[in-house]
Amino acid sequence: QVQLVESGGGLVQPGGSLRLSCAASGSILRIPIMGWYRQPPGKQREFVATITTDGNTYYADSVRGRFTISKDNAKNTMYLQMNTLKPEDTAVYYCNYPGQPWGQGTQVTVSS
Repeated sequence: QVQLVESGGGLVQPGGSLRLSCAASGSILRIPIMGWYRQPPGKQREFVATITTDGNTYYADSVRGRFTISKDNAKNTMYLQMNTLKPEDTAVYYCNYPGQPWGQGTQVTVSS
């Protein structure tokens, strides 16, 4: 089973940008769908965005137009480019695919 590790989180001011990375221990070429999820403080984990092997992307309404999901099959890495960040984007961000246990995630804090 391909393991995933998130990185790239940090503290950013409102309106700023961050790029998260999800590094895989093996090839992601045949994983049908991969995604980003987040868990805000005191709330349930929620869907952010997914990408299929064909490159089709889907976004939560709250991030559409601000976040971009992508992947580099040659580097076995998935990304989440986050622009125009808002305080409500503060959360632990996870990458995952169906059947894979959740990892540690990476903390994103949007605050002035």
